[in-house]
Amino acid sequence: MTTDSTTPIDGAKRKKRVAPVDQVPPAGKLLTLGAQHVVAFYAGAVLVPLLIARAINLDSEALTMLITADLFTCGIASLLQAVGIWKIGVRLPLLQGITFATLAPVIQIANNHGGGRVGLQTVYGAVIAAGVFTFLIAPFFAKLIRFLPPVVTGTLITIIGICLIPVGAGDAVSDPATHLHDSANWRWVLYVLGTILLIVLMQRFFHGFMATIAVLLGLVVGTFVAWLCGDADFAAVGQADWLGFTPPFAFGWPRFDIVAIVSLIVVLLVVAVESTGSVFATGEIVGKRIKKEDVAATVRADGLATVIGGSFNSFPYTAFSENVGLVRLTGVKSRWVVAAAGGIMIVLGLFPKLAKVVECIPAPVLGGAALIMFATVAIVGIQTLTSVDFTDHRNLIISATSLAVALYVQFSQSATPTTVIEKSGQQVDVPALPGVDQAMPNIFLQIPFSTGITMGAITAILLNLLFFHLGGRGPAVAGGGAITLDEVNTMSKEQFRATFGGVVQNVDWVLDRAWDQKPFEDVHDLRSAFQEAMLTGSDAEQLDLIRAFPDLGAEDEDTGELIAVDHKGLSHLEETEHENVVNLASAYREHFGFPLVICARETERYDRVLRSGWARMDNADTSEKSFALIEIAKIANYRFDDLVADANPITSARFSRQPELS
Repeated sequence: MTTDSTTPIDGAKRKKRVAPVDQVPPAGKLLTLGAQHVVAFYAGAVLVPLLIARAINLDSEALTMLITADLFTCGIASLLQAVGIWKIGVRLPLLQGITFATLAPVIQIANNHGGGRVGLQTVYGAVIAAGVFTFLIAPFFAKLIRFLPPVVTGTLITIIGICLIPVGAGDAVSDPATHLHDSANWRWVLYVLGTILLIVLMQRFFHGFMATIAVLLGLVVGTFVAWLCGDADFAAVGQADWLGFTPPFAFGWPRFDIVAIVSLIVVLLVVAVESTGSVFATGEIVGKRIKKEDVAATVRADGLATVIGGSFNSFPYTAFSENVGLVRLTGVKSRWVVAAAGGIMIVLGLFPKLAKVVECIPAPVLGGAALIMFATVAIVGIQTLTSVDFTDHRNLIISATSLAVALYVQFSQSATPTTVIEKSGQQVDVPALPGVDQAMPNIFLQIPFSTGITMGAITAILLNLLFFHLGGRGPAVAGGGAITLDEVNTMSKEQFRATFGGVVQNVDWVLDRAWDQKPFEDVHDLRSAFQEAMLTGSDAEQLDLIRAFPDLGAEDEDTGELIAVDHKGLSHLEETEHENVVNLASAYREHFGFPLVICARETERYDRVLRSGWARMDNADTSEKSFALIEIAKIANYRFDDLVADANPITSARFSRQPELS
C-alpha cells in the first residue's frame, strides 16, 4: 500500500501549506485591502490620459472616455498579472497601470496623424502591434536576466522610488479643491504631515488587520478632516453618470503605421526592463525567488494587457511601483488582494460616479500617503544593493552613474513649468511634458530620455555590459565574481587551490576532491563539486575543516578588523556587544573543542547571533558537528557567489526575513 507524501500514517489528510502570496484573505478584508490599493493607485492611473488629452487637443467627452477606459483595462491587466492564465502573469501582487514612458511617443504619433480622435486611431494601431510583439518576444527577453544582477536591479528599484517622490510631492503642495500648486498655504502642509503622522501612528499602535489598512485609514481620515475644513468637494460625484462603459474601438478602427509601430516597440522594450525591476522588488518583498520563467510570464502579461488596452481605447501597461511600496509598507503579500483591486477598478470603469468618489480625495492628503510609499520603494532598492560588493569599483560606477543620469533627466522634467487643463469644469494643474527629451532631434532619441526611470535603466544595463560582459575577461555578473568556467577548466591543481582556497579556508582535501571532478559543464557542477567534497570527507577530515574556521568575532591583532569577511555584519558592534560575542565563542570552543561557526550573512542581527550560539551549547557533540558543517556549506556558497562569474545571476531575489524576536 502506498500513501501520499502529504497524508500522515493515520490517514488524516494534512493541510497543504499555502505561501503568503497565494493566501486568500476573508471577503471583507479582501475588498478593503483591494480598495486601499485602488486609492493609492488612482492619481497616477488617470494622469497619463490627462496629459495625452491635453497635448493632442481631445474634447472633454473624449477625455472622460479615456479615463473610464483606462480604469477598466487597468483592472483587466492587473487580473492578468496577479491571477495569471497559462504562462501569462507572474502571479505576484503587482497592480498594472499605463506607463509614463508612452507619453512622448504617443503624443507625437497622434499629432503627426491628425491629432485628436483621428490621431488616436494610429496610436491604437501601434499599441496593438507593439503589444503583440512584446507578447511574442517574452521568452527571449527572459533569457537576458543574467544581464540584470543586483547592482542593476537594485539601482533601478532605487531610481524608481526616488523618481516617484516628486510625483507625491507635487500632490503634497497642491490646493485640495483645484489641484493647482499652492505651496505657500500652510493648511496643505498640515494635511500632508497629518496624513503621514496618522499612517505612522496606526502602523505603530494598531495590530493585525487595522495595521495593514493604515494607508487607507489615513486617507479616509485626512479626507474627512479636509471636508470639515471646506477643502474637499464631492459635488462632482453627483454630476457624474452612473453608467459609462466605453466600448472597444470607440474612436474608430485602428490604423497601422510602420514608423509608429517601431517607436512603440522600442518603448515597450524599455518598459519590459522597468517591469522586471518591479518584479524583482516585489519578489524580494513577498519572499519569492524570481526566475527567468517569471520574467517571461510578466512580459507576456504586459504584452497581452497592451493589446487589450489598444482595443479598449487605452495605452501600454506596466507594474505600478506605487503599489509595490504599499505591499512593503502594509506587509500584505497576497496577490489576491491586487486581484480584488483589479475587480474594483473594472467596476470603477463601468460606474463613473464611483470613480469620482476616489477622484475627490484632496491632493495633499493623497500626496502625504504617496510620499511614504514611494520612499518605501527606494528603500527596497537600497536593501537589494546591500548584497552588492561596492569595494569593486565597477559596481560603484554602475550604480552612481545610473542614479546621477536618472536624476538629471527626472529633475529637468520637474523644473519645467506646469500646464492647466479643463477637467469636469475645473482647472487642473498637471506637469508639463518632459524637458530633456525635447532637446533630442527625433522620436527614437526622445524615448530613452522620456523619464528618469527609463534613462536610469538603460544606463545601468549598458554600464553592466561594458564593465562585466565586454572584453577579454569573459562573462561576469556585477555583484559576483569575474572567474569564468573556461578559466576554471584549464587550471592546474595548484592554480585551483590558489583561486578557490578562500572558499573552504584553504583546506586542501576539499579543494583536491573538487578539482578531481573536472571538467565542469556549468557553474552548477562546479558548485556541486565543493558541496560533494565536503560531504564525503571522513569524520577526522570534516573536523579539520571545522577547526580551520576562525572563532566568531575574531579580529586581526594589528588592524582590529574581523578575520572572516563573512562576519562583516558584526563589524559595527559596540565594545560590550563585541565582548559578548567573543565570550560566546570562547565558551563554545572550550565546550566542543572546535570554533563556533555561524553564517553571519544570514544572521546579521547581533541578538540573533547570540541566541543561536547559546542555544547550540546544549547540543550533543555529533549534532553540533552537523550544525557546524551546515553553516560551513552556507558560508562556502556565499563565498562561491562572490568569486565565480554567473554563480547566481538572480541573487537580487534574496529575501529579507522578519526578525525572529520573541
